[in-house]
Amino acid sequence: MFDLYILETCPYCRKVMNFFEEKGIEYNKKNIADKDNRDELLKYGGYEQVPYLYDTEEGKGLYESEDIIKYAESRV
Repeated sequence: MFDLYILETCPYCRKVMNFFEEKGIEYNKKNIADKDNRDELLKYGGYEQVPYLYDTEEGKGLYESEDIIKYAESRV
């Protein structure tokens, strides 16, 4: 399962979410406006930067919308 850390106002986050929705990719949306989600993001990624994808099955995380899209395509 994918955890996607986002801010609703971020255009790069919207790009990834739109891609996931178009492709029917299931994910957990984690808005970092919520302190608990922001703390998780810092724990996994180390930076308060979005979008950030964490693949819970592989234990892998990555930043950058294009990299997230390419990775997600390779996993589904």
